Amino acid sequence: MADRFETVDEYIESFPPDVQVILEEVRRIIHAAAPGTEETISYQIPTIILEGKYLVYFAGWKRHVSIYPIHLLDEPLESEVAGFRSGKDTVRFPLNDPVPYELIGRIVGALMDRRRDTSG
Repeated sequence: MADRFETVDEYIESFPPDVQVILEEVRRIIHAAAPGTEETISYQIPTIILEGKYLVYFAGWKRHVSIYPIHLLDEPLESEVAGFRSGKDTVRFPLNDPVPYELIGRIVGALMDRRRDTSG
């Protein structure tokens, strides 16, 4: 993996082809759930921003993909996410299991709702 990435495309291209497919779908799902967002690299991982502030980060690892920071969510969504939590505010999806893309979309939707609630 390269030490520095300029774009999300460069970041994703640094992974094996099978993981690239997963990261591209995570990226697509996030953008679908968060219209009007942009992307950049921050902390050397993909960062989705809304109105100049981060909304969510995503990253690929050797055995999983993660999204963060995902603070405690409202029930019943939190119950669905709880089994994927790893450490404070990290949600981790193992690469050896099917990635729950629909769940990722709902998590990002909840982040968008929070952002609307705090900015309105």
